[in-house]
Amino acid sequence: MNSSRAKWFGLVTISLAVSIIIADSTIVNVAIPSIVSELKISSTQVQWVQESYTLVFAALLLMFGTIADRIGRRRLLTIGVIVFALSSVLAALAWNGGVLIGFRVIQGVGGAMILPATLSIINATFRGRDRAIAFAVWGSTIGGMAAVGPVLGGWLTTYYSWRWAFGINVPFGIIILIGIYLYVIESREPGARGVDIVGAVLSVIASGALVFGLIEGRTYGWWFTDTVPDIGSWKWPFDLSPIPFVFLIAALALVGFIWWGVYRERAGKNTMLAFGLFSIPSFRNGNIVAMIVSLGEYGIILSLPLWLQNVLGYDALQTGFVILTLAVGSFVASGFAGSYGNKVAPVWIVRTGILAEITGIVIVALVIAPDTQWWSIAIGLFIYGFGIGLATAQLTGVVLKDVPVEKSGQGSGTQSTSRQVGSALGIAILGTILFSSVGWSLQARLDDNSQIPDTVKTQIVDAVVDSAGNAIPGLKERDPASFHEAQAAFSDGTRYSAFAAAGFLAVGLLATLRLDSGRPEHEDTDEAGTADGVAADEVATA
Repeated sequence: MNSSRAKWFGLVTISLAVSIIIADSTIVNVAIPSIVSELKISSTQVQWVQESYTLVFAALLLMFGTIADRIGRRRLLTIGVIVFALSSVLAALAWNGGVLIGFRVIQGVGGAMILPATLSIINATFRGRDRAIAFAVWGSTIGGMAAVGPVLGGWLTTYYSWRWAFGINVPFGIIILIGIYLYVIESREPGARGVDIVGAVLSVIASGALVFGLIEGRTYGWWFTDTVPDIGSWKWPFDLSPIPFVFLIAALALVGFIWWGVYRERAGKNTMLAFGLFSIPSFRNGNIVAMIVSLGEYGIILSLPLWLQNVLGYDALQTGFVILTLAVGSFVASGFAGSYGNKVAPVWIVRTGILAEITGIVIVALVIAPDTQWWSIAIGLFIYGFGIGLATAQLTGVVLKDVPVEKSGQGSGTQSTSRQVGSALGIAILGTILFSSVGWSLQARLDDNSQIPDTVKTQIVDAVVDSAGNAIPGLKERDPASFHEAQAAFSDGTRYSAFAAAGFLAVGLLATLRLDSGRPEHEDTDEAGTADGVAADEVATA
């Protein structure tokens, strides 16, 4: 096979490699209720099943990008696919929540290896018009998998087992490894600079501590200790909760991360983030918008599958079809953005997209009830997805428009990290709002019923919250009154979570006011950095 044809087969291979990252996240979303039922995991663990993967992915993304340049992109991609596939097998075999979370962490490591390696391979392999076509094919493959993921996950979970939601990565991984061996050419960056290990460690500590505090605060207490933490025979010795200390560690690590990064950059050394680029207003403000918008976008996807299955009684496949309307809206918007991208200033397309997201999620919030029809949710999700499709790539262009071409790769990586950090915070914050408000609402509703003993009320509230709503269907025959109250309370929590997501999106919309609203610029797509940035952002959003 000639080299020209081989590189296109290689493109299909690396597109599939990134697709398994996207599919895994969307598949797991609809499988969560079944995982809760079988492994008896708590609502806090539900958050960690999603969070552990996203958090590790975000923390290691830039570091592995640098490593790929040094040791070889093909080599790192191969290692990443192997790590991801093997950890998927282990996740499929998990016997409790803690083990599953641990293997999700390893999946995040594999995913963080795969993404930057594929981006660098495309940049190294394709030139000129072929590069633009390559990124279009690559992005379309990812988008298609994002759409197929919920339905595939629903089908596997409904007719087989949630374990196949992870096991499906194995045959894909084998196909990808064969394709890498046959069609992907090794490349590396001559004279690539060293990895900022200290920066990587500080970023992991900062993000990990912050997310831990946000998720575990409702368990251990936000200020004073509610549940005493213990490790073996050791117990937390203070009345003051450990959560304030955890937030202090996060703050100190963040300050240290910034100080260390600026110090290294001034010394001409490699850094985790492009600190110098933050002096560019469009880059700085655009990253703030990207983080805030991602925070609002991703958190709601945690609560909807739980609500659809535990309150409305849908199975995983039906849930997948409802969630699919979000992807359909995004596809429709992609064509719209492509038609008007050169006629309307990108920042106005971004604003229109965020406004559509807010509209869609508010519609979802307003119609949420124990007797809601699926089509009313689908309408809101379609509009929401349409907004995501409008805002995604255009926001990347806004962020990178003033970044020097020679630094566009680092700039796009920084922006992708901003999005990933935002999505991690979204899962933590909106998940905490969901489960906390479910507990408050259900307790208040049960308190109005004087016939139920207080101890029984506490047991019901704890069961519903700790099971992430999975205990609700079981109440139907044992205690119909509590069943209806639990349905209403979980609907309340899902609604509040949706309104909170809309609130964060509104803040993101206001933040776009600091972005330049000038006419669209006709940029040369032959430059590696611009294509790289758009592609990276498509992955983060998908």
